[in-house]
Formats: sequence, structure tokens, C-alpha cells
Amino acid sequence: MKIERYMEQVRRWPSEGRHILAQYDETTIVVYQAYKPAIGRFAVGHGCFGGPFRFNRMSWIKTNFLWMMFRSGWGSKPDQETILAIHIRRSGFDSLLEQAVHSTWNPVLHPSLEEWQKDLWKSEVRLQWDPDHDPFGRPVKRRAVQLGLRGETLVRYARDWIVEIEDITKFVKTQKVYVDQGKLDQLETPQEALYFPESVQAGVNPSIP
Repeated sequence: MKIERYMEQVRRWPSEGRHILAQYDETTIVVYQAYKPAIGRFAVGHGCFGGPFRFNRMSWIKTNFLWMMFRSGWGSKPDQETILAIHIRRSGFDSLLEQAVHSTWNPVLHPSLEEWQKDLWKSEVRLQWDPDHDPFGRPVKRRAVQLGLRGETLVRYARDWIVEIEDITKFVKTQKVYVDQGKLDQLETPQEALYFPESVQAGVNPSIP
């Protein structure tokens, strides 16, 4: 992973609006998940998910590192002690955006509540725009995307689209010390920039207010 000082990055990031912030290159994009150690060890050791990983429930992926830190308490919450940085194919990620249905009704995308409910029930990908957070866990005006996967789509993500899985738990613990001490000038986080998918279906458009 590419790492950069948080204070340098936050100056470049938009302060509000809906944006996909992510670390990516020409072919891959990094998403984050937090699991109990047994799931993390299997994933890192095999380069895919399996073993104690449960395929019969929805699994959520996030592109924003600090959103993941808020959700997992910097790896301190039960069953979220292992933080994984998962490099997946951009083609797979973009296909998720194409399939995604918002978790809440958006009349701009679905004129009728019934139409939205029907599409939500059929879709294997759910999309949520949630408040992003600063290193201390305080919400900011900028919105971050997270995607919930289930069914065959979750299987394809977990077994076919993954290029590399990194256990970044030690890095997270090291950086948490700076947060606890209020030393944000020393805090380093994964380098993230605005991500613009080839397809902007399902309302996933960084320009949407």
C-alpha cells in the first residue's frame, strides 16, 4: 500500500458531498474490511475468503480507510480486530456499482417506492452513502460509499476478483497511537484520491450533491 501523511491528504480531499475516495492503480482498487483473527488469517494465507468466512450473510466493503477505522474502532471492537486491505480488480468493483441499489429509497433513481423495493429485493449489491469520519471518529460533511454484497456476487468478490490481501493491523495499531496522542501531524494513512468509475449507474457519481 502507498502511505502518506494524513494532514497532506486532507487538504486535497473535498470537504463535503458524495465522493468515492480510494487507493487504486490502472487495474486494481483497495477496499477495507475488519474481521476476527481467524477469518483474517485464512484470507491472508489463501489469498481469498473461505474457512470461517460466512457466505450466507451480507458482507460490506469500504474504500475509505478512516471510515473503516471509525467502524472498527481502529481494530478494537470485538470480531473486528484484524484489518484487511483487499486489492480487487477495478472491473469487478465497477460492476458492483452498476448492479448496486441504494439501501434507502431515492425517488430520483426510483420514481416509486414499490419499484425500489422490487429492485432492492432482487439485487445482490446494496449501496450506502454514509458520513465519512475524521481520525477521532467524528463525522464530517463528506459522504463515503460502502457496498453490501451477498449471494453469487459475494462469492465472485471473495474468490475471483481478489488480487492481493494485506493484513494491515500492525500499521493500524501504530497509527492509532498518534491519534490517541492528538499528533495528527505524524499520522499516516493509505494514500487515497477521488475515484471515477467508468460507469456511474446506481447514482454513484462523485458529483452528486
